[in-house]
Amino acid sequence: MSEHSKNFASSSLDKSIRFFLWSIIISSVLIRGFLAWYVELGNDEVYYWTYALYPDWSHFDHPPMVGFFIWLTTLNLHFDSELFLRLSSVILGGVNIWLVYRIGCKLKNCLTGLYAAIFFTGSVYCFVITGIFIMPDTPQLFFWLLSLMILIHVLPDRQLTARSRQLLLLLGLTIGLAMLSKYTSAYLWVAIGIFILFYNPKWLKTTELYVAILISAVMFLPVIYWNYKYNFISFTFHGERVNLFTSGVRPDLFFTELAGQILYNNPINFVVIIIALIALFRKKFSLNTDYKKILLLTSLPLAGLFLLFALFRPTLPHWSGPGYVSLILLSAIFLAEKNKEKKLTIPVPAGLSVILLVVGLGIALAEIKTGFIGQPATDDPTKLGKNDVTLDLSGWRNFGSQFRQLRLEDIESGEMSVASPIVVTRWFPAAHIDYYVAKPSGQNVIGIGELKNLHKYAWINRLRPELYPTSNAYYITSSRAYKAPDPSLLTYFDEISEPVIIKGFKGKKHVQNFFVYRLKYCKSLPPDILESMGFERDIENKFD
Repeated sequence: MSEHSKNFASSSLDKSIRFFLWSIIISSVLIRGFLAWYVELGNDEVYYWTYALYPDWSHFDHPPMVGFFIWLTTLNLHFDSELFLRLSSVILGGVNIWLVYRIGCKLKNCLTGLYAAIFFTGSVYCFVITGIFIMPDTPQLFFWLLSLMILIHVLPDRQLTARSRQLLLLLGLTIGLAMLSKYTSAYLWVAIGIFILFYNPKWLKTTELYVAILISAVMFLPVIYWNYKYNFISFTFHGERVNLFTSGVRPDLFFTELAGQILYNNPINFVVIIIALIALFRKKFSLNTDYKKILLLTSLPLAGLFLLFALFRPTLPHWSGPGYVSLILLSAIFLAEKNKEKKLTIPVPAGLSVILLVVGLGIALAEIKTGFIGQPATDDPTKLGKNDVTLDLSGWRNFGSQFRQLRLEDIESGEMSVASPIVVTRWFPAAHIDYYVAKPSGQNVIGIGELKNLHKYAWINRLRPELYPTSNAYYITSSRAYKAPDPSLLTYFDEISEPVIIKGFKGKKHVQNFFVYRLKYCKSLPPDILESMGFERDIENKFD
């Protein structure tokens, strides 16, 4: 083949790859946009809505970035529908596919980039958790990918050029933004430190490295300041979640975490990752040594760390999610190496990965809307739908409209007043109640209980009108996660009425029950949780 023919073939391949890539990006954005509009908010998502509703330098559970993203896409909550709350996830999901493609191109070639984009699209974590749902993982993954892209451009440099020094400063910025999204992003600096210390110590002599670290640290100062005000309460909370010394070895938790990592990253992706890792260590395919080290350092230790935690404590599979992106890239390199002719063919595993995701989404959507899979029958109305996780994404909107009718009847009868708030004892379902029930009714949600259960609602209590003497209130719970009114509520109210039961449906199928209790005659104001911890209270006690 002549040089001209080779160049023409290469150009034609690149055009085909780009066309295929943009087809993936556009179609995925449209699909995810539809799902973001069609499906109700999950319990975590609607809780992060409160981060935008009541912004702060940080929050009990996470840094502030997810709240900022919600604030931005809703234009300060002027458009706070499900779609607008999730819009940053939908948009960045498409951007992330392009970033993964570009990283793949840098690591090997554009065919590698395309394969990586396909596997990335097939990942439940990448397509759903960060691409539809609005979570702290949404901004984290975006800034993580930006950081990874800079890393593969900078760290392998043996000659410290002006460009690499500038990029290192930019890296300090992107990691800082990732840390403002989720605490686990700090691991990037750990991976960088290991790489530099053992493989490229020349960086230890450059000022820009320390300036980059300083940039990340300065950007993280608002979170430190907020935690300083509250005795580093966020770090204490997360520290307890990964404390390895409070219980014995738990194989059940370990295998739950492992199964979660497999499912969240797509079983097909996971199998290909294992095969690619074996092939890599057996030197069955070639990869720049520095690139290999960067990909392994930003993946395996993170995934392994949470598997280690899971031997002793409950963990969540998406915590290790960003690390699997590097493993997806390794898998793409492995399959691209097998394509000796460098033709635009889609590897069977990559295609099956996307097909499995689409099928899974279709089944999940059908279950959310129709309940066709079904749950075990029960005679206990408080346990109906107990094991149905899809109920976290459905039923609240319809219940809200039914509750508003009940509330109007209560007001007309004089049993409750317009000002009667809704009392909650846990952040979940408090946020669902807040968004789908209280907000449309113009009611306040007031948290009563312990900080470990209320989370941000301990701070929200200080920003909303509180209970007042003789007032009545509602208490709401569902059979999905039924929790009867705590007897301690009788410390603050004279009476807890028998509940009104409102049925929840998927289509025509009765799948859960909502229980509406009336709390009668407020006789004592609940204590301010933060005040009891030593933080000053600005609101006077009306019973003093």
